[in-house]
Amino acid sequence: MSSSSSLSKHKLNDYAADSALPSPLEFHVIITRIFLDNTLVFHADSSATIKSIHDKIHSITGIPVTERRLFYGGKQLHSEQTLAECRVQNFAKLSLVGRMRITKLPKACQLIDEIVSCIFIMCKETHPLNVPTEVKFILEEFWSRMDLEQASEYLRIFGASSAPKALVMLYMSPDRMNRLYADEAIVHFLGLNKTILPKHSYHEYVLVIFEFCKLLKGPAGIDDPLYCFCRGRLAAMMKYIEVGKKAGIEIKDVFSFVEELATKLSDDLLSSVHPNRFYGPSLVDISDFSSFVAPLVKEIKGCDPIVFPLTDVPHVYRDEVRNLFEIFHDLLGKLERCLGELENCINSDLKRSHGVRDCHYLKLMKELNSISKIYSGCEGLFWEIMKSTKGAFCRLVVMCAKRGEDHSWIFECKEVTNFDARRHLAMMMLPRVKANYEVRHEMLIDRSHLLAESFEYMKHAEIESLRAGLFMEFKNEEAIGPGVIREWFLLVCQAIFNPQTALFVACSDDRRRFYPNPASKVDPVHLEYFGFAGKVIALALMHNVQVGIVFDRVFFLQLAGHTITLEDIRDADHLLYNSCKQILEMEPEAVDQDALGLTFVHEVEELGIRKTIDLCTDGKTIAVNSENRRQYVDSLIQLRFVMSVADQVEHFAKGFADIMHCRHLQKSFFKCLEPEDLDWMLHGSESAISVDDWKAHTKYEGFKKTDDQIIWFWKIVEEMTAEQKKILLFFWTSIKYLPVKGFSGLASRLHINKTSESCGRLPSSHTCFYQLSFPAYPTSDVMHDRLSIILQEHVGCSFGTL
Repeated sequence: MSSSSSLSKHKLNDYAADSALPSPLEFHVIITRIFLDNTLVFHADSSATIKSIHDKIHSITGIPVTERRLFYGGKQLHSEQTLAECRVQNFAKLSLVGRMRITKLPKACQLIDEIVSCIFIMCKETHPLNVPTEVKFILEEFWSRMDLEQASEYLRIFGASSAPKALVMLYMSPDRMNRLYADEAIVHFLGLNKTILPKHSYHEYVLVIFEFCKLLKGPAGIDDPLYCFCRGRLAAMMKYIEVGKKAGIEIKDVFSFVEELATKLSDDLLSSVHPNRFYGPSLVDISDFSSFVAPLVKEIKGCDPIVFPLTDVPHVYRDEVRNLFEIFHDLLGKLERCLGELENCINSDLKRSHGVRDCHYLKLMKELNSISKIYSGCEGLFWEIMKSTKGAFCRLVVMCAKRGEDHSWIFECKEVTNFDARRHLAMMMLPRVKANYEVRHEMLIDRSHLLAESFEYMKHAEIESLRAGLFMEFKNEEAIGPGVIREWFLLVCQAIFNPQTALFVACSDDRRRFYPNPASKVDPVHLEYFGFAGKVIALALMHNVQVGIVFDRVFFLQLAGHTITLEDIRDADHLLYNSCKQILEMEPEAVDQDALGLTFVHEVEELGIRKTIDLCTDGKTIAVNSENRRQYVDSLIQLRFVMSVADQVEHFAKGFADIMHCRHLQKSFFKCLEPEDLDWMLHGSESAISVDDWKAHTKYEGFKKTDDQIIWFWKIVEEMTAEQKKILLFFWTSIKYLPVKGFSGLASRLHINKTSESCGRLPSSHTCFYQLSFPAYPTSDVMHDRLSIILQEHVGCSFGTL
């Protein structure tokens, strides 16, 4: 350790004077380590204790007592001894040395002692010019010596020394350069994050960060950038360590950060609603708040919900539990006000509510929902408030929920969501179609072998290329781009769900609805085709293409991992549903008199052969009666709709999950939706095409909407049949089924483009750009004739050129 040369002139007069003792002694304290010529000159009575000398050294140098020892005549002087007892003579020379630690890394200890000494020198009014450079050099040497195996010991040495205190003292000094050096050194230390350090050293690392937080909090304040940075690093490491008495950091210590962050979040919520924009609390503050709350939540979880007041509820963290309860209600109340304001904006001025895109209310809601589960009645209160501001909640979901985030908490109460919110959450689980065509999966398909060739392409495709999107064309056709992809999805889905393919069965009451065919095993590769079908449906959703088919409720619920009940099979097999319903509603006496004549068996036909399957062990010997009829119905439903197609559903789900990266996401995708939501996403609008809506979403290039040709065009369209309108729309856009929101749900507006070609030319389209082109036909009859030819000759293949 060392001090500045100016200290050598420092005199210690009138120190612990005692008239009964001889004149004060004069002795020199030589500070060893870096600057050997630095000496403190003291005057003290021989009755003065060594502790008093240490205290005076601390007041002069700032070097903590714990970091140094005094030696005289080769012996260490102990605090309780007096100068007389230590036989210190007049003009004696005492040595002040750094405390040596019992360690396998003495060089590391020496470097830390030198760092501390240099810092104390820098804190004096004057210091040698090379000291800051010396500190930086020594720090770099200290960290460069640390390898992964010794990381824990190095961190322990650093934390046990007064280096953190010295660095904070340097940061708080009035000298601007000192602050910069300290800031750089502390940030450098905090850069030793979990990606660099081995896991076994995380605990020591966190203890040091915690020490920095404690040292900075008082003098620097909770708004200081360096303190906030240290607190953020500590929050980021909380999930990797245990919290408790044995760990050195207790929940009570951590909870102090919860309280200060809660105050900041509360203040930010109060000021978050701006006349022209919504500003929420910062994402960093919410994330840190969540990290510091987690240990307390973990400690309480698994217990019964806590009932307030806490008078009769003993708890080791009683104060923290009570304070967190108050924090929850404060933040929830202020959040309710913000959502109410947003709700008003949505109802009156949508433009103003757009500013909510950059706020983080949704992240805070997730944390409050987690806290609400601890306390009796709080979870219900949370969801009631969300329901009362459903419009604002759904707007937040649509505008703020991002890919890669966990939104499963929202599925706990789907009543607070609408179709737009649920669809957005589902779409966030699918990959985003890449803009770069070069990374997409390329396919060249022969229309005459569309299903077989598409299957082979998918079978041998790299999954990552499929996740990037598709780039394809049909053989011997020039058209490429999104319009061709939309057409391919329509055609390949028609082939997959065609009853002649035998993969899926259409519901008897609704031929648009499909579920897996139990008899699909007639094709030896049928399971591979189900995997292919799963990929195609996931990709169609990813590309936002409505393919005109929907899943039966039974199939949807199985993909979501739900149990199938009697009410679920109503559409799939109405006859079986009615039979089972009748069995359950019969008078018990009639059933017990064997009026049904049923046993626990079921007859099925496979490949033209009828066979009997037991619904349970020795089912043929067990008669159905009033007590077991519910079991009989449930077993029948499981055999008919679950067990008979389990492999098919499994392979379809796997194909779907391949596009989504994992099976967990596949189940979450269907769980977050209602069956009707998937209907709208896959099939699209079931309403007749509105010509007014069509016109409202069409722009003109070369024409004006008042031109005769445009007036004639829309009059002709209005007179078309519903099927003719679909054909024209498909010719124009390669879209056969509009989104549930109609034309406003498309990616862009439609275009009518004026060409300079002769009036004998038929209209043409660029389906990728939703563009219909035709010349300025001279009369309405000519235009009607040209459009009629298109409608007659269009048989499903693309007329688009790009």
